[in-house]
Amino acid sequence: MVASVSAARVASLVGAFDRSPAYLGLADALTLLVGDGRIGFDVRLPSERELTEALGVSRTTVTRAYALLRETGYAASRQGSGTFTRVPGGRARSHDRALLPGVDDGDAVDLNCAAAAAPVGLLQAYSDAAGDLPAYLGGHGYFPTGLPRLQQRIAEAYAARGLATDPDQVLVTPGALSAAAVVAQAFTGRGDRVLVESPVYPNATQALRNAGARLVPSAVDPDGWDLDAVGATLRAARPRLAYLVPDFQNPTGHVMSDDQRAAYAAHLRAAGTRAVVDEAHQALALDGQPMPLPFAAHAPGTITIGSASKSFWGGLRLGWIRAPHECLEQLQEARLALDLGAPVLEQLTLARLLETGPVLPGHVEQLRAQRDRLVAEMTARLPEWRFHTPGGGLALWIELPSARGSALAAAAEQHGVIVAPGPVFAAEGGLDRFVRVPWTRRPDELALAVERLAHAWADVRDAPATRVRRGTRVMVA
Repeated sequence: MVASVSAARVASLVGAFDRSPAYLGLADALTLLVGDGRIGFDVRLPSERELTEALGVSRTTVTRAYALLRETGYAASRQGSGTFTRVPGGRARSHDRALLPGVDDGDAVDLNCAAAAAPVGLLQAYSDAAGDLPAYLGGHGYFPTGLPRLQQRIAEAYAARGLATDPDQVLVTPGALSAAAVVAQAFTGRGDRVLVESPVYPNATQALRNAGARLVPSAVDPDGWDLDAVGATLRAARPRLAYLVPDFQNPTGHVMSDDQRAAYAAHLRAAGTRAVVDEAHQALALDGQPMPLPFAAHAPGTITIGSASKSFWGGLRLGWIRAPHECLEQLQEARLALDLGAPVLEQLTLARLLETGPVLPGHVEQLRAQRDRLVAEMTARLPEWRFHTPGGGLALWIELPSARGSALAAAAEQHGVIVAPGPVFAAEGGLDRFVRVPWTRRPDELALAVERLAHAWADVRDAPATRVRRGTRVMVA
């Protein structure tokens, strides 16, 4: 099926484009729309005649604009079929070979990475931030704790959620994973115990292992946290830190209520354990529901990790640490052993983005539509798979009828869809009855992915169990 966009829709999207000259303004507007995904890849554009009528411009304006799109790699013509959108470098421009290393991966639907495309408005924020940059060029450009303007915006965001925060409590990092590495470097030594949830985001646990920590798994069940079991584990292990994801937990999607946070905080106090809380998904409440208070409101000694990657865009590569005052010196020393600060332009961009709120307008609506499409397709095509529909976050954590998660992932690759099996998220093995399926692709791609997953499941469902060799794909989100 050929995807297309109507002339009326294009006219609505380009709006009052610059008409000095008109063809260049139209070409610039269309380039932006294709670049940020509002007009998708390989979509047929309206004919020159249709767009001329819809915009009320001359035919020459549209002809020259389309010609410029072709020259710059944002469109291509097919004889007898029309003009189709492209991007320089083709589909592969958005993939790193570490993420999609296979020679046959070009048309695969990549659901290994739970990270969405950039939302509408991100490019404008970058453009506006570039205008702020000259004021900083006269200095050395190093801000080891973060750009003061950005620290202020992050502190204000915490205060708006009910957690009073001074800007100097914020340490800006090149992503949440970098923040986790800084915390691990500062507060763990070789042999120190750290409680981690299982399933859990695997790169965070690797950062803890790299610091020499001994991981103590604490199960997050398909229905959520068993706080009695958590308390027993904490009493027995007395870990130094506890790494938690209470907001749309990755990968289960669960949210810890305020009562659960208060009870968990009491268990931590009794064990003398400091919480390290990952809030990377916190802003992605898709159903308009109020979110619980930050975990640090219940446990003041908590170190909180935040991220721009999920709420805005992974390519922004910014995260932060919000810590009690007594932890700041250790964190700053550890940070300087790893890097000297985050890029200034990205910090200026994020500061501008946060002025509009925790997410850009329209981003939540888009993610909600993608989630609902994925849920509908899963329910229709794979009714034997069990999952709960999270109120936010980015993925479904699916329980299969049998322990075939790794076999399913291997078979799915043969059918052109890439997913992460449960063992990837296990702190110490197991979880092969599960698979994570994000809703971070376009609705039509999600429908195609589920169709392919259904074929893959048919291949492995009743086949004899065999050992599946673990692949080499990199998990980034």
